[in-house]
Amino acid sequence: MKSTSQIGRFRISRRSLRVESLRARGMTLLELTVVILVLLTLISILFVGANAWKNGSDRVLCILNLQAVQKGVRSYSNINGRNPGETVTGLQNEIIGPGRFVEVMPECPGHGAYTTGGDVIPALGSLYLECSLSASG
Repeated sequence: MKSTSQIGRFRISRRSLRVESLRARGMTLLELTVVILVLLTLISILFVGANAWKNGSDRVLCILNLQAVQKGVRSYSNINGRNPGETVTGLQNEIIGPGRFVEVMPECPGHGAYTTGGDVIPALGSLYLECSLSASG
């Protein structure tokens, strides 16, 4: 025979030495609300992180585009014996196009616009192609 005693709202079982509540098990409305708020907070942090990741990846793709065109300009000037500061008529067409150093004119992944340096081979340390979003860090 199992011996139990009841004190107020609690039942004490001598055999297992545990206290059980007589109230039905489950979550109250307040506890459920707190759980939902915590989950929503975690999801919003996830969205902020995903947005930052996308902006960072767009920035990397933009830098890779600039780097590819810059390498094309340097390769063109080295192969043809041109020096920085020299003017080459149609320099963009010599570098960018099918069968050239860069196959197609790159597009900014951050929806900016690229501008070229015209027909002048840029000095060392200067870019031939620049992005309109480069100043917005």
